[in-house]
Amino acid sequence: MPRWADLALIPAINLLLAFFFAGLVVLFIGEDPIRAVRILITGSLGSSYGIGFTLYYATTFVFTGLAVAIAFHASLFNIGGEGQAALGGIGVTLVCLTLDQTHWLLTLPLAILGAGLFGAAWAFVPGYLQAKRGSHVVITTIMFNFIASALVVYLLVNVLKVPGSMAPESRNFAAGAHLPFVHEMLAAVGIKVSRTPMNLTSLLALLAAFLTWALIWRTRLGYELRAFGFSEPAAVYAGIDPVRITIVVMLISGAMSGMMALNVVMGYQHRLVLDYVGGAGFVGIAVALMGRSHPVGVVLAAILFGILYQGGAELAFEMPSISREMIVVIQALVILFTGALENLTRVPVERMFARLGGGG
Repeated sequence: MPRWADLALIPAINLLLAFFFAGLVVLFIGEDPIRAVRILITGSLGSSYGIGFTLYYATTFVFTGLAVAIAFHASLFNIGGEGQAALGGIGVTLVCLTLDQTHWLLTLPLAILGAGLFGAAWAFVPGYLQAKRGSHVVITTIMFNFIASALVVYLLVNVLKVPGSMAPESRNFAAGAHLPFVHEMLAAVGIKVSRTPMNLTSLLALLAAFLTWALIWRTRLGYELRAFGFSEPAAVYAGIDPVRITIVVMLISGAMSGMMALNVVMGYQHRLVLDYVGGAGFVGIAVALMGRSHPVGVVLAAILFGILYQGGAELAFEMPSISREMIVVIQALVILFTGALENLTRVPVERMFARLGGGG
């Protein structure tokens, strides 16, 4: 089967199937699926306001998708993005609370370092246990998601909460820890767009995607992790240390998950709140699967899920009979068909190309 079919045709067919069945769900509740699609698209891409929110959500999903994709290349299934991102938020918050009286140009590099270090630290233990004790990384990362959630609750309630306040959240950061919004950056050059949460982190996400591509396909470490992912016995025979690769890959993956805190905590909310990750770690799994673990595919898949999130919010507003839970069902169908049921279309497509090749 041609590579373009694997990278583009199969995901496109899966996506069409997902929207087809989502349309049946909308039809079942008595609404017009064509109108629903129109609202979904115009709400997410029909204005600068919708585009800004779509790309804001997509930025978050780029980081969590890249985190999963990096681990996939080494045949590691890191589903601990939720916990790693939560700890990344702690790292960003500590830096911002300390340096918010300075300037964001000084705060940002240290916030990146804090997000990466805290996310990597949370991924280290599952990676170590997988490499040295044989504990499956799927089980340990799931457990660490719950531990991270409890830890963040404890810190927000007992350590970071504003004295006298009932809200479990940190204090607001001063201006020195606010990343510029894109609408502010564009206004500086004479371009006026709607105010949205999209901020400088969107550019950092594109840079992260490029650096991920360079790491995986242009470095010795990338070659080693791909070789390890293809065949661990062959990699060991070639002198690649499986313990080192497993731990290093999990560290990089965890650091990438932690980076999403830059977008939400430092770029938009300007404080740390409960459940700020909001399921983005799990969406990253679907983004990586749909993007075939390639940075370009991850960026495109992240934009798709950004469309679903922003367009879904508009859909719930314009069509009250379609509840927020129904939007989650639509998103779940996309994840189902692009992930769990991928072979539903892959096998027939492979057979079709085999016949065409045989006939030629």
